[in-house]
Amino acid sequence: MANGIKKDCCCVGGCRCTSCWGADFGKKLLLTLAGVLLVYGIFYLGTLVRNNIKQYDYIGKADKMERTLTINGFGKVTGNNDIAVTTIGYSNTNKDVATAQANNKVVMDKVFAELKTLGVADKDLQTNYTVYPDYNYTQDKGQQLNGYRVSNQVTVKIRDLAKINQVLNLAGKYGATEVSGLNFTIDDPENLKTQARDKALADAKVKAVKLAQSLGVRLGGVVYYNEYEGGQDMAKSYMMGAAEGGGMMAPAAVASGSKDVSMNVSINFEILPISQW
Repeated sequence: MANGIKKDCCCVGGCRCTSCWGADFGKKLLLTLAGVLLVYGIFYLGTLVRNNIKQYDYIGKADKMERTLTINGFGKVTGNNDIAVTTIGYSNTNKDVATAQANNKVVMDKVFAELKTLGVADKDLQTNYTVYPDYNYTQDKGQQLNGYRVSNQVTVKIRDLAKINQVLNLAGKYGATEVSGLNFTIDDPENLKTQARDKALADAKVKAVKLAQSLGVRLGGVVYYNEYEGGQDMAKSYMMGAAEGGGMMAPAAVASGSKDVSMNVSINFEILPISQW
């Protein structure tokens, strides 16, 4: 201590004494923070300049086109029709709606009972039942209510094709004279669709490989895939009408025929130059 002043102190303002080391540390801290901020500012400014240069470089340039190759494939398989479908119905009119319904039920109950006897399952029967007023119009009296018409039609899937005539004869037997055409189809075509799809994919692959070789490129991964079912149903159809006396004209013999199932596929491949092998 000299003249009452400590050697490790520095007088500040002539009346206060603080540590020289503390003053130096504060100045260094401020300088360090200023340097850090300066460095961040330089990096930020550089980033802005770089981004602006890139943006300017892309002005007027189109996006890079993806190199792809689209190939279509087709496949078709033929399967034998295994079920026949027909519709049997009965319609009647009565001024009392309850009576009309009761009379209709008598006929159709007999039809349903014999269909069960022939081995037709409930899942193969679908009913369309309607009741509506039946009007008649004349110039003298205008529109008059004749009664209420009840229509009951059942669509039948015949899985045992040997029983086709027996099913159709039910109409003439019980008076249900409304019978639609006889159509043949395949009950479950999904297996045929799978086979047709496999053929379509094989067809597309052969075309893609051949075309890629001709173009001097190689196939990459699949970018896009689409498929849809096409073709024409070649199932035979027979139209029948009511014969005199209420009986039905069933065919003496029927041919179930076949059905074509076809699939179309569209595959979009990425293509790569051969030089990348």
